[in-house]
This record gives sequence, structure tokens and C-alpha cells, in this order.
Amino acid sequence: MSLESVRQFFASRQLDIEIIELPVSTATVAEAAAAHGVEAGRIAKTLAFRLNDGREVILVARGDARIDNRKFKDAFGRGKMLPQQDVEAITGHPVGGVCPFGLARELPIYLDVSIQAFDEILPAAGAVHSAVRISPSQLIDITAGQWVDVCQAFD
Repeated sequence: MSLESVRQFFASRQLDIEIIELPVSTATVAEAAAAHGVEAGRIAKTLAFRLNDGREVILVARGDARIDNRKFKDAFGRGKMLPQQDVEAITGHPVGGVCPFGLARELPIYLDVSIQAFDEILPAAGAVHSAVRISPSQLIDITAGQWVDVCQAFD
């Protein structure tokens, strides 16, 4: 159903974005990078957090990025990644297929500035074997996301 919610999300916005479905798992950054023949940084991992104030948020970052705890706290306050057992119930997507499209309910979406290093990134599309190719600017536009700087710097 998760893959279908992504299809519905694109259709409802009249977006002509191809969902790539592969016969192999792309659930991890390493698997996705190998399957798509790209560097790990181009894989846009989508992480779900619960903040100490009770809000849940989605963060999209480059695949090889690490969260900088100080930057995260400055941007959001304290928070933790959602426990694996809560991810699908809150996002509508399984772990490894979480994406900022077709969410089970409206959640604030943040995109780390780290993805701006690429002209094209590959976030999942609701299943552990799916993705889309999209530019960071198009991603922020269609998700109504906000830019944030919460990952460690890249040189």
C-alpha cells in the first residue's frame, strides 16, 4: 500500500515522476547505491524523528551524512529517531522505504542542505525496492519542505 500512496501523491499533484522498482532490495544506503550505480551521497535517506515536545518530523539527508547532534538540537531541540516499530504506523512506509511522499499523515518535512551538493538524488518511493530520481529543488517544492542544516559538514 505504501508504494501505492506514493503513486497517488504524484498523481494528485499531476507530477510525471517515474517510480523505479528494482528486483533487489534498496533498503539500505549501500544497497541502494549499488543497485542504482551511484555514490552513497546521492541516495537521499529519509529519517523520522520524535522531538521532545512530542512533534514528529521527517528529515531527508544525503546517504553518507551523519547527524550533527549540536546542529540538530539547535534546529529542533532534543529528539530521537522513531523506534523501528513506530515508523510504518506514523509514516505509512516500511523502514527502508520511508520517503517524504504519500505519508500516512501530514508531517513537517525538512531537507538537509547536504543534498544540495547534487543535481539529482534518489529517495525511496514507499517500498524497500523503489526510488525516484529528482533534483533537490524539485523535492523541496513538491513536499513543501524547509531547508535545515543538521548534518556534519562535508569537505
